[in-house]
Amino acid sequence: MSNYLVEIAGLYKRFNDNEVLRGIDFSLKKGETFAIVGGNGAGKSTMMKIITGLYQADRGTMKIKGQALHFHHPQEAHRHGIYLVPQEPLIFPNMSVEENITIGMKGKRAELRKKVNKIIDYLGWNLGLFRSAMTLSIAEQQLVEIVRGLVREADILILDEPTSTLTFNEIESLFTAIKRLNKDGVGVIYITHRFAEIFQLADSVAVLKDGVVSLKGPVEEFDYDRLLDGLVDKQSKGERRNMVNLQSNIERVKDKRNPILVVDQLTGHGFEEISFSISPGEVLGIAGVVGAGRTELAESIIGINGAASGEIELDGTGISRLSIRQRINLGMSYVPEDRHQHGIFKIASIQQNTTSAILHRLKGFFLQKRREIEITDEYVDQLKIKVTNTNQLLSELSGGNQQKVVLGKYLATKPKLLILDEPTRGIDAHARSDIYDMISQLQANGLAVLLISSDLEEIVKLSGRVLVMHEGKMIEEINREYISVDRITSAAFGVVKKCVIKQSINEI
Repeated sequence: MSNYLVEIAGLYKRFNDNEVLRGIDFSLKKGETFAIVGGNGAGKSTMMKIITGLYQADRGTMKIKGQALHFHHPQEAHRHGIYLVPQEPLIFPNMSVEENITIGMKGKRAELRKKVNKIIDYLGWNLGLFRSAMTLSIAEQQLVEIVRGLVREADILILDEPTSTLTFNEIESLFTAIKRLNKDGVGVIYITHRFAEIFQLADSVAVLKDGVVSLKGPVEEFDYDRLLDGLVDKQSKGERRNMVNLQSNIERVKDKRNPILVVDQLTGHGFEEISFSISPGEVLGIAGVVGAGRTELAESIIGINGAASGEIELDGTGISRLSIRQRINLGMSYVPEDRHQHGIFKIASIQQNTTSAILHRLKGFFLQKRREIEITDEYVDQLKIKVTNTNQLLSELSGGNQQKVVLGKYLATKPKLLILDEPTRGIDAHARSDIYDMISQLQANGLAVLLISSDLEEIVKLSGRVLVMHEGKMIEEINREYISVDRITSAAFGVVKKCVIKQSINEI
């Protein structure tokens, strides 16, 4: 029998025009923990979904325990001993912990319970089987997912950012459990953004970048710098400025003495003690890997989620206790990352979508229909949205034009500060260029833009200053002259050990 649990060769996967995997070669041995590291969009999740049967590869081969296989459904992968513990646990809140763990398993309840208890004792965790799952913390939900995989006797365990919500003691317990499982022959694919965990736990490591394995080998052959070498382009190495400025006004901040937004020691779900300011006419980039806390921070600033502590000021007014509507009325707008879930109404017209955030300003005895048409026409023209007419359903537009409608919707509120969360995700190059031009024009007109993006070239191109988040903390501020892809990447993966914030709240 093969000593390899997984062998992948020449794996390709394309989604429309986006080639996500471009010839991946990868193998996992019995009793090995193989770490996978890569930036956002590198192809990690796609590769794991192919291994687990959620996706099918366009071409390439996959062997599981020496047998050439091609899964069409996750159940097939489960039957061959493969189990994925996702970053976001799939828990049924109205079931007990025991029911969540054993769901879909055949056998007598008493025998299954005995098996589950044996695994929990083996791991040294404290999970009450009769607890309602709705009482579990995120960390406990993650533990339930791990036990769910082990009780199914998985010998190929895929862990996707398993420690992102765990306490120090739980992490230590998990690492001990993984090492025990390795001794029993279980192979673990360990996806992480935390370099320290790679050197603490893994036997081998592979770096994914733009759909290819840029580096791989035994962990002892790597250090922090070599891992970073695999994550950034050779042309990006060194402390260099980006090659292109869209507009000279990127370098200019209107008035640092009177910031439009001040965030002081803000702590909430997914982030802690965040402090920064942004001035009129400034594009401030916020970079970091998935799970760094960027979106959670943005949602707290706009008021979707409350903060546990800290203060937020908008144009000199404290807004920490104001509603979302009040914050919008004071001049703040937020374009969310997931436009399909939070930004648009696909079965409504372009006009209805564009004015949906300001209907309360247009209402009277009758809705001001003419004004609604004028506002929609203004942003269709300004953002170059390709439409037949403004009564066209939004669902009939391309992804790029839908994104432009979302931008128009929030620009219609006439903000002083615009928070853009992944504004160009999933759109084509032409639409991306239009949005870049729009951001530059907004900045020239004195609007402050808080730009959250996983596209580091985008951050470098547009930002006058960059704040980098790692594990919920702001660990570095990079001024314009020092912005580069490699410096941002280093900080995003936690290589920078201390915060370099040059402007404190007290200096404002």
